[in-house]
Formats: sequence, structure tokens, C-alpha cells
Amino acid sequence: MIASLFFMSIIVRLTDGAEGWIAAAQASASAAEETSSDESSGYDREAIKHVLDALREREKNIAAQEQDIEERLAFLHDTEARIDEKVVQLREAEAMLRSRMAQSNTAAEEDLTQLTTVYAKMKPKDAALLFEQMEPKFAAGFLGRMKPDAAASIMAGLSPQAAYTISVVLAGRNANAITQEKK
Repeated sequence: MIASLFFMSIIVRLTDGAEGWIAAAQASASAAEETSSDESSGYDREAIKHVLDALREREKNIAAQEQDIEERLAFLHDTEARIDEKVVQLREAEAMLRSRMAQSNTAAEEDLTQLTTVYAKMKPKDAALLFEQMEPKFAAGFLGRMKPDAAASIMAGLSPQAAYTISVVLAGRNANAITQEKK
């Protein structure tokens, strides 16, 4: 490039007022500079175009991946909202179930209390006939809920074997209960 400038300088000096030559020399120098800068940078236009195309393609792929991630996040948020809704529904159902179980337990307790009262008000002889037919644990449950005098009257009417079996069940009902030791 420097050599071409020297060459042009010589030509200008040799030719008086050769403006056309100067313009041609400048155009030649500009073209030489562009070629020189492209060659000195080590890249040609084709390689730069290829890199730019690859970058654009990569940008498209990244945009597609970002879109996919956004869609997945939206799906996860929707799923999380549905799960939260189901948890609320399950808690409501659990509360309702507990309420119904409490009602059921209360109703069962009321039924047992009423049946115990019925057996206690029966004639001891008639009640003893029924208790003879009952499973000992079942019979002991009723007798344990009765007032001691009513239970004693019924036990007196039982056969010795049935009275003994029911007594053993009554005595052992709380055998496994935790007791506080005296110091």
C-alpha cells in the first residue's frame, strides 16, 4: 500500500495537473486498502456470512427453547393451581368425614347407652337369659356400663360358668392400662 502511494506521488510529480490520474490512483488505493484490510484480518466475506447465518440459526433455536420453557412453566403453574385446589377439596372432605365420624360415634354411644338402660330395666332373670347367649366380651361391655346393683342382679341370674367368664373379662379390661407408680 505504501509502495502504491509512493508510485502515485511519483506520477503526480511527473505529470503536471493530471487530476484524472490522481482520482484513479485514489480509487486504486481505496480498493487496495479494502482488500488489504480483509486479507490482514484473516476473514473473507463468505466466512463472515457463514458465521452470521449460524448465529441467526442459533438465535432461532434459543427463541424456540425459550418458548418451550415458557409453555412448560405455564403448564406447571396450571398443574400447581389444580393440585392446590385438590388439596383444599381433600381438606374439606376430611373435615366433613371427621364430622360424620363424630356423629356416628355419638350415635353409636347413644345406642349403647340406650341398650344398656333397657337391659338394666329388664327383670334380672330375663336379662340373665339374654346375657347367657351373648359373647362374654360383649356382655361384659354392657355390664360394665350398668350401675353396680343392676349388674349384680343380672350376674346373679347367670350360670356360674358364664358369670365367671364375664367377671374375668371385666377384671382384665383395664389390665394393660398405664398406671402411675407410687413413690
